[in-house]
Amino acid sequence: MEFAFPWPYSQGEWLAWASALVTIFIGLVAMLTPRLRLTALGRSDVAQHPEALAESRAQLGGFYVGIGIAAILFAQPWVYMALGFGWAVAAIGRILSALFDRALTLRNFGRLLVSAAMAALPLVYAFGIIP
Repeated sequence: MEFAFPWPYSQGEWLAWASALVTIFIGLVAMLTPRLRLTALGRSDVAQHPEALAESRAQLGGFYVGIGIAAILFAQPWVYMALGFGWAVAAIGRILSALFDRALTLRNFGRLLVSAAMAALPLVYAFGIIP
């Protein structure tokens, strides 16, 4: 079986690929510098607990890196769709938090916009809006 790195060719593929690359970067930051990531999230008190650091490395970091690498290596619309849906549901979670947890802050709104953009990039390619 021959394996080749799938390089994006169309504008839509580049958008989806960019979302996967940013997802990998966010995951690597969470894996390699969990204290910095948790402090940036406003959770410097939690960063003193080893369980919180493990959660950042595993769930926040590992999952993001894994799904981003899978999206880039497989380069299939269905995988990009999974990446986009993951980011879209994360955006919905931020909206729910704003509504029910009183998290209607500028920081949360900014992260909502990032999540929505990260969802839109692979989804416009996966659904054929931008080929």
